[in-house]
Order: sequence, then C-alpha cells, then structure tokens
Amino acid sequence: MSKQQAHASRDGDTSEVHPTAAVAPGARLGAGTKVGPFCRIDADVELGPNAILHSHVVVAGRTRIGPNVEIFPFACVGHAPQDLKYAGEPSEVVIGARCKIREHVTINPGTRGGGMVTSIGDDCLIMAGAHVAHDCKIGNHVILVNNCTLGGHVVIGDHAILGGMSAVHQFVRIGAHAMIGGMSAVEADVIPFGTVMGDRAHLAGLNLVGLKRRGFEREAIHDLQKAYRMLFGEEGTFQERLADVREEFGDNALVGEVLGFIKAQADRALCQPKAARSG
Repeated sequence: MSKQQAHASRDGDTSEVHPTAAVAPGARLGAGTKVGPFCRIDADVELGPNAILHSHVVVAGRTRIGPNVEIFPFACVGHAPQDLKYAGEPSEVVIGARCKIREHVTINPGTRGGGMVTSIGDDCLIMAGAHVAHDCKIGNHVILVNNCTLGGHVVIGDHAILGGMSAVHQFVRIGAHAMIGGMSAVEADVIPFGTVMGDRAHLAGLNLVGLKRRGFEREAIHDLQKAYRMLFGEEGTFQERLADVREEFGDNALVGEVLGFIKAQADRALCQPKAARSG
C-alpha cells in the first residue's frame, strides 16, 4: 500500500485498493469499497459503501458517490466543467445509490450560475460515452444510452430514457417517464410520459410502453391519451386547450403531472408535435 493510500479514510479498513491505484490523503472510502488498478481518487472524494471502481477510473474534485455504485474503466467524474465562466468555485458532483456508470462517461460538477451541484439520483444507468454537463439534475431510474450528451443545466425526471447519440440543449427539461429516440436533437422541454424523436426533435406521442411496464392503471393511461390529443390538437389556442384539459382531466394524477410540468418555470419552449408547432 502506498503512503497516500494509508492516509485515506477507510471505514473499518474493509475497503480494497489495488497497489497501482492513487488515493489522495483525505479521500473517504466506505466499507467494502473496491478501487481497481490505475484508478485515481482525489482528496475531496467520498465513495459510499460497496462502491466498485474497476480500473483506470478517475474521480476528481468534490464528488460524493453513493453506496453500491459501479464505475467502469476510463470514466471521469468530477473534473472542472466545460464552461468558460467557471472560476474554480467549490462546486460538487453528487451521485446516488446503485448507479452504473459505464466506460468513458464524463460527469462535470456544477457552477456558481447553476446552483453549484450536478446531481444524479438512485438506480441510474449511464452507458458508455455519455456526457453529463455542469449543473444537470437527473432523477432516479434514468437511462442514458451510449453517447448521449446533456448540455448544462438539463433537468431529467424519474424513469426517463434517452436514446443513443441523442443530444439535449442547455436548460431543457425532460419530464418523468419520457422517451427520447436515438440520435434526436432536443432543444425544447419534453412533457412527462412524452416520446420525442428527430432533428430537431418533435413530440411523437406518449411513452405507452413505459407506462404499461411501470404498472399504471389502464383507465388512467386512456385518460392521459385523451388529454394528450386534446392538448396538442388543432382547435383553439394552446392556452385554451390547456384550460380544457385542466377542467376535464384535472383529477387524473398522470395528467396532473403533465399540467404541473407545463406550468413550472421554464427557460425553453415546449416540445410539440410537428402539426402543432404553430399552435
């Protein structure tokens, strides 16, 4: 064991650190943590219990990683954000429990202009080559497929799936249970349960497969479909259709989540079907 490794904080001394790994003094390793060959862990890093870093993983900056997280080779977590306004402020990366972070993933910390934290929830799968930029907020059970790219300040709700090589513009919000098609360029907010695809991405319906897989009741899904057709129809203005949906389906929890998402403060326009973009 190196002198640096000896001065790292290791809960119960049950963590395993390969002799070739570089663990800086001050780094905190939870019980059962395994740090593989040629990994580098900086001083302000905290690894939760039973975290696994396979090999050639670099965790830098002020980064907190939850229990049972597994990180694969050549992932880089916590390095300075790719933002010219960043001035070295002590921002953070916070990753929840049981996430899997695959090869060549990059995750950058927050900035002063975005709340100082980039956060990833529990049970997320971030596949090879994906990029999570500064100040992103990712919910639980989110999947980012290979080479998915998030610009800064992106917010993603629980259970959303972003297809391979999709790109999400800065400040875009993606609602819970949404599905983003592969190679889509998303520059507008995506409603919860929505499916979008294309360049530039347009709303292409509801994520019915995801709704059924997650056990939502058939009647609630049918009402959500009716509300969707009403909301993105061609009659009246969007605000008029929004009021109609609120009056008719306001008691439906799924519809209520969509309405709440639309009502919330946003920096981007709302992604709509092709036929409804002028509405």
